[in-house]
Amino acid sequence: MLSPNFIEIDQIDFEIFLCILTILPCRKVRLPIAPVTLDFKGPGLFGPETGLGMPTCLLCVCMGGSVYCDDTSLEQIPPLPKDTTHFYGRFNKIQHVKNTDFINLNKLKTIDLTGNQISEMDEDAFRLLPQLQELLLADNNLQALPELPNTMRHIDARNNRLLSSGVHPEGFKDMSQLEFLYLSNNKLDYIPTPLPESLRALHLQNNNIQHLHEGTFCNRHNRNYIRRNLEDIRLDGNPLDINLFAQAYICLQRLPVGGN
Repeated sequence: MLSPNFIEIDQIDFEIFLCILTILPCRKVRLPIAPVTLDFKGPGLFGPETGLGMPTCLLCVCMGGSVYCDDTSLEQIPPLPKDTTHFYGRFNKIQHVKNTDFINLNKLKTIDLTGNQISEMDEDAFRLLPQLQELLLADNNLQALPELPNTMRHIDARNNRLLSSGVHPEGFKDMSQLEFLYLSNNKLDYIPTPLPESLRALHLQNNNIQHLHEGTFCNRHNRNYIRRNLEDIRLDGNPLDINLFAQAYICLQRLPVGGN
């Protein structure tokens, strides 16, 4: 067993290794004979977290408030420094996002978990993040979305298995800053309404949407209403004939790309 004065490092690029040496208060460094075993059960990936969040930053790349853990074979969300603003955990093996994974990360604005194996998310996994704006969950195995904060600007859940029953009723209604909503290549039966006025792009191609109604995009109580921001609507690849629902588009400045 190595003494506390040694740190074992496995397959770290020499330049990164030198960089680490300028940060860690190590007296000696010995290259390992056997690879390091990561322990996700403890408070940090390489032991207790420090004030600098160094345990996670040995495995991932930490730059300012951004933490990059792409393609590192993660099976769980790692402990993140408290000042993290952007987290990228793309192309890993994460299956479950727990309600404790992002707890107390009050500066977190972006979470990108594209290309994992996520099939389950706890209901409060994201809801209590006060500054979250961008949530990217494309290319996973999700059947449902948890409740999200009203601060969202960009939601990308393409290429999942989302069901209409797995999307909260009126779940996007109060997201007054939401601009981009990408839900293509799922199993949705209808458009999740009402949609916020801020929305600029809505991608729903390759779902199972068959019907629209007068209030899907427009205000059925105000014939003079014009939805000015929403100019990018994709409905192609659905069993839907958009020509049968002309009243649904009367308020739009640009018609949807549509239908079967």
